Amino acid sequence: MDNKITIIEGPTPTFESVNANWVEGVCETPQPGCIMATNLRTMNGLALLERCRNTWAQCDTMYLHYRNTLGMEERVPIIAAEVVDTEEGQKLILWVEMPSANRGHVYIQTDDDYDDDDED
Repeated sequence: MDNKITIIEGPTPTFESVNANWVEGVCETPQPGCIMATNLRTMNGLALLERCRNTWAQCDTMYLHYRNTLGMEERVPIIAAEVVDTEEGQKLILWVEMPSANRGHVYIQTDDDYDDDDED
C-alpha cells in the first residue's frame, strides 16, 4: 500500500500553527512536536483523501513526503486531511505532526506574515 503523499513539484510547503481544541484530542503522543497545517493544490484531492482513509483504516500511518528548504527529503505523519473546492481548483488541507527537530527546516507562517494595512 502506498502510505505517502509526495510533493513532486513546487516549493517547500508552508506550514501554519494550528490552535484548535480538537488537535490535542486527536494526537496524543509522548513525542515532542506540534500539529501544523498545510494547503496543497491538487488535481486529484478525492483520490488522495481516499488513500489516507484506506491507510488509516488499516491502522497504518500516512505520510507527507517533501523537500525542505535545504533541499533534503523530509516526511511527516499526516493526522487529518480535507479536500476543499476553490475557484483555483481543489486544495488538499493536511494536518501533520511536525517533530520539533524538523521545525527549523520548514517555513512556518505566523500572524506577523499577514499585512496589517487593512486595519483602520
